[in-house]
Amino acid sequence: MGRKSALTDKQWEEIGKKLLAGEKAASLAREYGVSKGLISQRFSKRTDTIKSVANQIVATDHAISLLNISERLEAFNLADELKAISGHLIGAARYGAANAHRLMGMAHTKTAEIDGVDPLSEESVVALKGISALTRLANDSCEIPMGLLKANKDSIDSINDAERAKSKRIDTDIPADISDAARTYQDFISGK
Repeated sequence: MGRKSALTDKQWEEIGKKLLAGEKAASLAREYGVSKGLISQRFSKRTDTIKSVANQIVATDHAISLLNISERLEAFNLADELKAISGHLIGAARYGAANAHRLMGMAHTKTAEIDGVDPLSEESVVALKGISALTRLANDSCEIPMGLLKANKDSIDSINDAERAKSKRIDTDIPADISDAARTYQDFISGK
């Protein structure tokens, strides 16, 4: 475990806010007496994520503004439906994983019924068949959670690919940093 940071949590929070406001890591490192690498290590991914989310919010607000009132209502209703579906799928995944866990536990307990000296005895074969059936059911119970995990991973990979592609091109519709995003949002709200 590394050395404890000389900065307090409040100081780290201040650094994070200043980074989001556009200050450079090098100047903050001098100001707070820590290395630029330590600041980058602690904040680079977090700051990028916050900026990305802020840009997505601005883009979403802009897209919503282009819809008429009834279309906005439809969009919000559809978003609510999608959230509900996601919640139900998460619940199904949770129960499927719990079922798989319990079934595998039952299969494990059943292994005590196997005769170590004569594993092919009639009682041991019956126990092995039970273990096989429980294991098969446990594996089937894993299908929904595993499918959702894969879909989530694929979704994250797709978002990351899009972010990498976006960072390689100049996009004048999406602000480069959070301060630009805030100005763009204010301009949008005030009708400029």
